[in-house]
Amino acid sequence: MSGAELGWELSTAIVLFHEAVARRLGLNAADHKALGFVTRNGPLPAGALATELGLGASAITALVDRLERAGYVRRVPDPGDRRRVLVSAVTGNVPDLGDIFADLGREMGDFMTKYDERELAVILDYVTNTIAVLKAQTARLASPDGP
Repeated sequence: MSGAELGWELSTAIVLFHEAVARRLGLNAADHKALGFVTRNGPLPAGALATELGLGASAITALVDRLERAGYVRRVPDPGDRRRVLVSAVTGNVPDLGDIFADLGREMGDFMTKYDERELAVILDYVTNTIAVLKAQTARLASPDGP
């Protein structure tokens, strides 16, 4: 299998995994990833969430509306700027995905034990650089000046 084919398979497997997790929550993958971002980094302005996800204003409004209807987030006044609202996770309503991700972490940890420290360093370098490339490409595609 070529590197391009392997990358496509990995990308597809990751997207489908997150779609399956999202379906458990009654969401889609983008909503699920947004909820995770708000949970880890919020409360934050919708514009910051849009930038992180590479979405435009109308798309982020619709996404926040869906998360709000599902009871996972709420819009709260920004204490530093009364003209702005923040997107905040609803404490107690954020789904506990610990079991799902514990299983994933356990299985990933099990197979990672076959690699030595040097190999793990190469894997870490590869994954870190892959994330950087994907973020840059996402920003490029989301840009009005993008291809």
